[in-house]
Amino acid sequence: MKKWLIPVIIIVALIFVVGAWFASVNNRLAPMEETVEAQWANVESAYQRRADLIPNIVNTAKGYAEFEQETLTQVIEARSRATSVNIDPTNITPEQLEQFQAAQGNLSSALSRLLAVFERYPDLKANENFKELINELERTENRINVERNRFNDTARAFNSEIRQFPTSFAAGILDFDRKAYYEAEAGSEQAPVVEF
Repeated sequence: MKKWLIPVIIIVALIFVVGAWFASVNNRLAPMEETVEAQWANVESAYQRRADLIPNIVNTAKGYAEFEQETLTQVIEARSRATSVNIDPTNITPEQLEQFQAAQGNLSSALSRLLAVFERYPDLKANENFKELINELERTENRINVERNRFNDTARAFNSEIRQFPTSFAAGILDFDRKAYYEAEAGSEQAPVVEF
């Protein structure tokens, strides 16, 4: 056997092993990244469901609360701002999440004010359509929380995986970046004060 053939075989074998390892890392991280992106879509879907409910709540309330036009207008405007913030799920950054969360927080605040106004009016509270819409909104808020938690779980699993050595080496070369987490708004640990 020729002397130069052995080093060539060793080099080819090393290239094959390293290539196979990079392929296996990519094949493990790509589905995890897709899961994070799919879970973000679930978060957006839950928020969209809430946004879709709001016109029905506002329209039901209009007949009872024409005198509260300013509050209704604030809800409509906050909904418009919240639905205009879009995030690219392939490149979720903390700044994008902060902007999204701020818009959703403004909508939550406007909805809280609207619900506080409705507590004053027994006719509206007795309306079956309104009751069902409010119940649906509560279920949607719970769903939003569940989806945000699931998103954070999938982001954590992905981030943990790409930070472990030697995967971190391959993840950097293969352009897998950390995913941002959905975090609670500042001050959300305190219950809102509702006054009549």
